[in-house]
Amino acid sequence: MPDLVLQVRDIVKTFPGVRALDGVHLDVRRGEVHALVGENGAGKSTLMHILGGIQKPDSGTIELEGRLVSFTDAHQAALAGISVVFQELSLAPNLSVAENLLANRQPVGRWNLIDRRRLHQQARDLLAMFDLDLDPDTPVAALSMARRQVIEILKAISHNPKVLILDEPTSSLTGPDTGRLFAVIEGLKARGASFIYISHHLSEIFRVADRVTVLRDGRHVGTCPAAGATEESLVRMMVGREISNMYGRRSHEVGPEYFCVRGASGGRFQDVSFGLRRGEILGLAGLVGAGRTELGRALVGADSLVAGEIALDGRPLHLGSPREAVRAGVGYLTEDRKEQGLFLQMAIRDNCVAPSLGRFASRAGWMNERAIDAFADAARTKFHIVCPGLDQQVRNLSGGNQQKVLLSMWMGIGPKVLIVDEPTRGVDVGARSEIYTLLRDLAATGVGVVLISSDLLEVLGLSDRVLVMRQGRLAGEFAADQATEENVIACAAGVT
Repeated sequence: MPDLVLQVRDIVKTFPGVRALDGVHLDVRRGEVHALVGENGAGKSTLMHILGGIQKPDSGTIELEGRLVSFTDAHQAALAGISVVFQELSLAPNLSVAENLLANRQPVGRWNLIDRRRLHQQARDLLAMFDLDLDPDTPVAALSMARRQVIEILKAISHNPKVLILDEPTSSLTGPDTGRLFAVIEGLKARGASFIYISHHLSEIFRVADRVTVLRDGRHVGTCPAAGATEESLVRMMVGREISNMYGRRSHEVGPEYFCVRGASGGRFQDVSFGLRRGEILGLAGLVGAGRTELGRALVGADSLVAGEIALDGRPLHLGSPREAVRAGVGYLTEDRKEQGLFLQMAIRDNCVAPSLGRFASRAGWMNERAIDAFADAARTKFHIVCPGLDQQVRNLSGGNQQKVLLSMWMGIGPKVLIVDEPTRGVDVGARSEIYTLLRDLAATGVGVVLISSDLLEVLGLSDRVLVMRQGRLAGEFAADQATEENVIACAAGVT
């Protein structure tokens, strides 16, 4: 018998209108990376919340090292030896890196006061695992999303867990950081640590996992050795159907240039100039910190332009806020849907119409509720948003369905230009295919799309043209047939 560290048996969890888990079972061996895959809504997050003490199952059992366990909160789960790095980060932005890494576990000295010297040394020891030369006193709010993701992972590792659950751990990481994460995992495996690894990037599964379990519609579909699986076989198990030609192909002619950016400069970018043609998908690639997100935010007035000009259809645009950008027909789908994109406490219907409320208001100021319901229902159908009803709070949706709601919001303004930043972050393979189709359909109507993504294959698969940023400046431009992984990576890294 293999040395099992975790056994999950017949877990059932029901929410109003949906059975999220239906008799799920899973076992994890000591020193193993056990991958868990499935579409958004398959039950992965619910299972992780149960194992991490966030939720309690309706029925079923959990055994940790042969003992039955039941957790009332995340702290209790961590004490027992299960730590979770959730896809949505849980850091305190106003606290320092060190204070986040060792929250509620800071070393103390005389009179029970925090020993700052030891705190900083312990933080540096953790940061060294990722070769990060970072001041432990740096506020987390000053870090990029990629660096925050690393801090979240190190925070969980600092508990020395028996089982470490990683939910989309590379969604914001650079290639080098992803490599360091895999090296850290191998090192911890050698010391007997076990992992549950959740990722929509199937290529990662084959790099890091020993076994793979597939969930679909809250049920266990199958478990197999990673070495004996293929991407095609896992996708079939996940979605119950074949998915081919993931990125699709352009079916229309690209029109003339109509959106122009000249000499744009801001906080982390300088002297950026480019044009966007009607119906074009323009990829914006580069390493983390290259200034892509900052440029996108400045183009819609979310951040200030220090210098430069923007024109649409030959007319200058002076966008002082996202509201002015919406009025001009320029939309921006943020990379951080929970903090900056969605109204989590509000219903799906309210989110769908949030940027375009003006179209539903009468001259007297009354909102046409019937028209709002009809619009939201059409969005649910068009974007394949899986939900019990349109009055459900967005926070209760899976990550992929939240992303579809966010996309529906910006499609609803009838954009002339749409800037999408990490449009498939944390989204499963089935939903990714749907989002790619939606973006291609939008471009086919003549809308220009600026695609910002850390997923290079996504940029190469969708884009008609690729711009590469390095250290805040445009470093290169490639036509679709010239944009290879090697060319783009070399340009982004400054390798000639």
